[in-house]
Amino acid sequence: MQKYVIIIVGLLLVSCGKKLPVIAPDVITEKTLHDTDDPAIWINPNDASQSIVFGTDKNTEGAIYAFNLKGEVLEDKTIRGLKRPNNVDLEYGFKLNDSTEVDVIAFTERERQQIRLFSVPDMKPLDNGGFKVFEDTHLLEYKSPMGIALYKSPYTEKVYAIVGRKSGPKHGYLYQYELKSDSLGVKTELVKQFGEFSGKKEIEAIAVDDKNGIVYYSDEGHCIRKYYAEPSKTVDEIYCFGGENFKEDIEGIAIADYGDASYLIVSNQQAHTFNIFDASTNAFVKEINLGTIETDGCDVTTIPLGDIFPNGLFVSMNDEKNFYFHDLAKLGLRE
Repeated sequence: MQKYVIIIVGLLLVSCGKKLPVIAPDVITEKTLHDTDDPAIWINPNDASQSIVFGTDKNTEGAIYAFNLKGEVLEDKTIRGLKRPNNVDLEYGFKLNDSTEVDVIAFTERERQQIRLFSVPDMKPLDNGGFKVFEDTHLLEYKSPMGIALYKSPYTEKVYAIVGRKSGPKHGYLYQYELKSDSLGVKTELVKQFGEFSGKKEIEAIAVDDKNGIVYYSDEGHCIRKYYAEPSKTVDEIYCFGGENFKEDIEGIAIADYGDASYLIVSNQQAHTFNIFDASTNAFVKEINLGTIETDGCDVTTIPLGDIFPNGLFVSMNDEKNFYFHDLAKLGLRE
């Protein structure tokens, strides 16, 4: 009899649990070959409706896929033959030889212990095959890059790559490299080591607020950590917040900047939902369900992208070898 009482109570608890309505995507992309992970949105300055979404396909024979806004693969913009590309990010106006400015994507290539840099939209490599990272350690997991975010300083216009790894020390988990260009090409220079690590799981998702010079990253199973991005500023942590709002892993982070207000959209991975925070106060706003499963990475723009996404675009990885595209208004950030 006691067993049946326990079962009935358990069923009642499940039935009373919160179930969020699914916000259906506007577009689901074509599938990749292996394992999607992290997206980045490039906004076409001449025609926003022709913008491109890049997404990693994480495998020993992986790729950086390029999609149009209909979710179709753009093969001529896709980079193949990569060794486990993990995360990708994008920056505008990187100076080559102090004269030419190009938009760039950077991504981690874990099995080669390096990061890559390509110009967009012509997809030309700028790295002579790659830039090695974490060269001061001999531990393989400490050398294997995962997360990456690009930061363009509003003070100096210098561009930096902030890189995380599969595992690392409790202090100085992230390395920050300046991307430097001269007549001989592009090179990297390590300028900063920072970032606390709880040691509970790993650190992968990194996002940077360029306008305010702030780095956010997910210390999975612990909290969202907040630091200054400018190399000249302190390496001390600003804040550690939000952990109590997640079922288990804290994953992908996207920053939606409306000018008068900014929001963090963060994957609540095992709950298959997203948590939204006010970026200025770190306060939890709400939880939403976009229909994705086990989301790793996400990206967002508040800029209108033509008729399909007139209010901006939110892109999230889905654990079925694809990405979901939502018109940003559907997330209800401005309600």
